[in-house]
Amino acid sequence: MSFTQQSIDFLFENRLHDSREWFGEHKQDYQRLVVEPMTALIEELAPTITKIDPLIEINPKRISRIYRDMRLHPDSIFRDHIWYTFSRVREQFQALPGFYFSVGAGGISYGCGYYCASAKSMQALRGLILAGDDSFKAAFSAVNRQKTFELYGDLYKRSKFPEQPPEIRDWLDRKSFGLSFDTNDPAIMFSDSLAKRVAGDFKKIAPFYDFCMKAESTAK
Repeated sequence: MSFTQQSIDFLFENRLHDSREWFGEHKQDYQRLVVEPMTALIEELAPTITKIDPLIEINPKRISRIYRDMRLHPDSIFRDHIWYTFSRVREQFQALPGFYFSVGAGGISYGCGYYCASAKSMQALRGLILAGDDSFKAAFSAVNRQKTFELYGDLYKRSKFPEQPPEIRDWLDRKSFGLSFDTNDPAIMFSDSLAKRVAGDFKKIAPFYDFCMKAESTAK
């Protein structure tokens, strides 16, 4: 089962209506057009993810809710996208790195990294980078070899490591950290081989995930 243009149209229209009544009347469409293909994708990606890290939990019930948190967004009810994060079970308030896939009114996005890395995590990551740790070398090489993902994370306005080469500062000077790929290309989004493509891309950046997890093991 694949995403279709109807999947994207539903997410757009639901956000446009922003109505519990409208959503209730079309909940079966949401399940069929959005939740079921997302669940199928998760299950197809599971073997690849568990090979990368056997401790990552695979549970489609953890697909994000389409409802917004009304405490943070009192003026709207629904998101225009949903996502799933492949990560180890998180302790409360602990931001662990993971792989993610998102589908929304604007297209799809997938990648690896932190939603919002803690200061301790970033300190540990920078420590490994500055030490020339093998995990960083492997991650740096893997990222440079591929052409799909780009580094994300806000940069400090002024570099804290002006003595480092620009390509290293691009990693050191980020407030959070990750790799992402975004597209609204129908040939990719609605392909029957989407899961195969995503799995192959995740394999390419597995060293980046390993680097992040090594940092988590040393973060204090």
